[in-house]
Formats: sequence, structure tokens, C-alpha cells
Amino acid sequence: MRTCESLDGQDGVVRLLQITDTHLFSDIHGSLLGVNTLDSFRAVVDKIIAENRYFDAVIATGDLSQDHTAESYRLFVEGVAKFDVPCFWLPGNHDHQPEMIDVLNQKPMVRADRVMLGDHWQMILLDSQVAGVPFGELSESELAKLVSFIDEYPERHTLILLHHHPLLAGSAWLDQHKLRNHDALWQKLAPKKNVRAVVCGHIHQSLDKMHQDVRVLASPSTCIQFKPNSDDFAIDNLNPGWQWLELLPDGQLVSKVERLTGIDFKPDMGSSGY
Repeated sequence: MRTCESLDGQDGVVRLLQITDTHLFSDIHGSLLGVNTLDSFRAVVDKIIAENRYFDAVIATGDLSQDHTAESYRLFVEGVAKFDVPCFWLPGNHDHQPEMIDVLNQKPMVRADRVMLGDHWQMILLDSQVAGVPFGELSESELAKLVSFIDEYPERHTLILLHHHPLLAGSAWLDQHKLRNHDALWQKLAPKKNVRAVVCGHIHQSLDKMHQDVRVLASPSTCIQFKPNSDDFAIDNLNPGWQWLELLPDGQLVSKVERLTGIDFKPDMGSSGY
């Protein structure tokens, strides 16, 4: 189990930036379904910096690389280092953990199981990767870790992070690749009254639902977007995006999705998969 980290926040509020599913390549010209993923990632970073908005940390919820290379992870570090805040990360199904762990073992990247957020919140990071397959699963040890952390600080509001979506997103093809043992997760969470939200990546679209009095949120990708409510594989023509999260002392969570404007990253709409 990795060391617990802490983050102070400002004025009692902890502000997080969610960046997810960057799908970077070692080749700076690498494209996914017609979108140069490094160009779109850099455009997102530049836009956020231009906003001059205060935030305490970045949360990177997986699929940072598309080709499993050390260089792709170095390009990610180079981008988020411009924010000058810590970046807490976890793996997605496209990530290769040996290279990921090796390269992301440097500032501003922080590998942690749990982060104390100010005086009122804790953030728990889970590994839902099943090597070699697109769907996710939480091992018994990950579930046990989760329960232990929640129970250790029952007075703290809890934010849970993982890559795979823990409930149906509404697209049949995409929901095949959800968190397979989501029922086990929700059974563990059912009696826990301090869990406020579960935040994921993976689905390349915005999501904001309530389940068992817990808010479930997902952010758009910084590259291609999947079309919501589509039975078959389909991509959307929406621009890359990111998500802001504000964690308030009373347990409320304020979220806002933003997308690039003024520059378009249009995918190959005729693509049938990737």
C-alpha cells in the first residue's frame, strides 16, 4: 500500500481538475481516429492555463497512453507540469503499468492510494485495470482497501476515483467495457454514508448521475469523444474537454465540464472502431 498524501485546499474548498483519456503516442504526429492526440492535449492545457483559474491538483483518470511507450508518458508529464500543481493518477485499460509507473515517478506526478483533501474530504484512487482487456474489475484487495479507508475516517466526505464506469452509461457497445463487478462495488458502498461521489474516465463523454445517493461523474476526453446513447460504436463531433470539481466543506460537490472553443479537433466520423 502506497503512502497517504495530503492537499490543503484554499478557503476550506478543494478544487480539482480532471484530465482523462489523453491516448498519447511516442510519435508526436500520432492520431486516434483522425485526431492528433498530442495537439489536442496541448490545446487543452494551454486553454486551461489561459483561463488563469486557481486549482489545487490535477486528477488523471487513466488511458494516458495509446501505445504503451515511455515517451508517451513523458509527453503527458511535460504537459501537466505546466500547471505547477500535483497530479494524482491511476491506470486505464490502455495503459501499460511498468512504463507508466517508471516514468510517472517524478514531479508533478504523485502515485497514491489515498489523498487527504483539506480538513473535510478524502480521495481514494482505485486500480480497475484488467491487463489486456478493455473492461475493468476491482480485485478483492482493491475493494478491501476501499472499505478500510472509508471506515478509517467516517467523518470525512469521500471521493472515489477509478478509470472504468461503475454503472451503465447508456451505450450498449461501451457498456460491455464497464466495471464488470460494479455490483460488488455498490454493495460495499451501500452502508457507507460518507461517500459523496465516484469519478471515472473511460467513456469519452460527460456523465452526471445519482446512484444509491452517490453522484457518479465522468469527464470528456482530451481527444476523441464517444457519442452518447449509441448501441453501436459511434464517435461524436464535440471538441475535447475536461472537468472541474469543487469539494465544499459540507460535502457538496460542484462540477463543471468545459470544452475547447475557437479551435476544432474533428475526428474521422466514418471510423468503425479503434
